[in-house]
Parts: sequence; structure tokens; C-alpha cells
Amino acid sequence: MPDQVQASHILLMYAGSERSTATRSKDEALTLIGDLKTQLEDGGDFADLAKTHSDCPSSNDGGSLGSFGRGAMVPEFEAAAFSLETGANSDVVETAFGYHLIQRTG
Repeated sequence: MPDQVQASHILLMYAGSERSTATRSKDEALTLIGDLKTQLEDGGDFADLAKTHSDCPSSNDGGSLGSFGRGAMVPEFEAAAFSLETGANSDVVETAFGYHLIQRTG
């Protein structure tokens, strides 16, 4: 198992999620993240979708979080990122911050 991965993500926060200023409901966020997953499956560009839709400051960099090790991210996010093959996209991952799509980039 690797000690480090590189990943990008798209985060959709909702009203009440941790550190959120979003006004969308949890259901609205889940619907939108599902739509983004479909766009990725249909060949959409991860970085472009992150720049347009992600609520994380990493959206400015196409969602890139760079390289990180175990223990750096919340457990749900870490488990998903470390389980992906390089170049693969995750299913929807829910954390206290909202809904994520994760792409392992290295």
C-alpha cells in the first residue's frame, strides 16, 4: 500500500455541512454531485468541472490537492483516495464537509 497519493476532488457543500457557506440543501448537493459524476463518466474533464462547480478553494487549481499521506484527510476521503488506481474516479464520497468526487492523479 502506498504511503502517499496525489488526488484532485470536487466538493459540494450544503447548508449545515462543516465549514460551509453553501445555501443548497443536502438533497440538492447530492443530486448535483450525481450529475457531475455522470458528466465525468460521459467524458467530462475533471479539472474543468472542479473549476466550475467545486466549493473547495482547490477549485482554482482544477481541484488538485497535490500529494498527501495517510492521516492528512478525514477517514472517508482517505479510504477512497488510497483505494483508487491512478487515473480513476471515485463514486460519491460523503464526509462532514459535503459530497466529493475524487480523482487519483498519482
